[in-house]
Amino acid sequence: MAATAPLKVAYLINQYPAGSHTFIRREIEALERQGVAVQRVSIRGWDARHVDAVDQREQTRTRYLLQHGALALAGALLRSALRSPAALWRALQTARLLARRSERPLPVHLVYLAEACLLLEWLRAGDATHLHAHFATNPAEIALLTRTLGGPPYSFTAHGSDIMDRPAQVGLAETVGGAAFVAAVCWFGRSQILKWTPHRLWNRVVVVRCGLQPGYGQDVAPVSQTAQRLLCIGRLSHEKGQLLLLDAARRLAGRGVNFTLVLAGDGPLRAEAEAEIARAGLGDRVRITGWLDAAGVQREIAMSTALVVASLSEGLPVVIMEAMACGRPVVAPYLSGIPELVTHATGWLFAAGDTGGLVNALERGLAADEATLREMGRAAQTAVWSAHDVNREATRLVQLITGAGTPRD
Repeated sequence: MAATAPLKVAYLINQYPAGSHTFIRREIEALERQGVAVQRVSIRGWDARHVDAVDQREQTRTRYLLQHGALALAGALLRSALRSPAALWRALQTARLLARRSERPLPVHLVYLAEACLLLEWLRAGDATHLHAHFATNPAEIALLTRTLGGPPYSFTAHGSDIMDRPAQVGLAETVGGAAFVAAVCWFGRSQILKWTPHRLWNRVVVVRCGLQPGYGQDVAPVSQTAQRLLCIGRLSHEKGQLLLLDAARRLAGRGVNFTLVLAGDGPLRAEAEAEIARAGLGDRVRITGWLDAAGVQREIAMSTALVVASLSEGLPVVIMEAMACGRPVVAPYLSGIPELVTHATGWLFAAGDTGGLVNALERGLAADEATLREMGRAAQTAVWSAHDVNREATRLVQLITGAGTPRD
């Protein structure tokens, strides 16, 4: 009997690899462990510099739609017109429809169409039978246009701000309507997609969680109360709430609370954050690390008492999963999918945007004795592995792609 041919899936991401997208890399790796051949395609990122050796390797395995400029896109568009003018016309009408509902002008959507023409050529060359995009913004639109041009069935994963901050812009009714299925990373995310799509499409929207590879964090020592060290991991940007956290740190210091705070990451807010640290006199308490590789992130978690999330907009941050797998309790807002994982048994919750509430939550965490911290850490590990095993979630994706999966109750 002939061996069964491997499932061939293409992944489309806006920028891959990226330090903040390790969850996509883990998902791809989990699919490959199950025998799926994954073709990596990114819109941009060929010139990005990475500190993680695994990301450097992934960059060499990824093709980039914009790397060769306008001439490459124009050539793909022309070849599409010659090969299948009717399909290109249908895709052009779809792009015009999406442009009318978007804050972005028609020329931007025509670029997406040209990218879809080039992507379709790559998918056919790689014999991909399914296209999966991450994020409900332009990757999902390009996937829809690729399908309209005659490409394979597609699906996409929606995360946080891509469906919560600008749903009217991304044309969810159209991208969901054309998809074989749509994965939300949490139940709250699913609710936001349902809000913007017709009821007849709701059964296409399922929950497939981001996950960690088995064994993650198993070598990290139990939490120590004496550390008094708070850790915030993420891109330094307004939506991640680091300025709110620095205001809370200033108030904590004013109360005489003993602590240090590490901001692990980098981004457009760094200069403003550094200025705020200096203005508040927090230079001896707060440190910014810049971008870290995966090993560096785990080292910072291992040295921390608790992870802090101060975000103003979120889906369900993977850093929460990483910290909980390492046995660390979490201080986080009642926001989006976070309460689906963080509870009073595994951390301290506060109202999003409430600086006073954040101060009180941090103070409770810093005041907890070691026995309490370790009990919460064990509960955190149990909670995260019950829902966020990447191998189990990859199996779920394979079932959905092959048509064997159904929405979760």
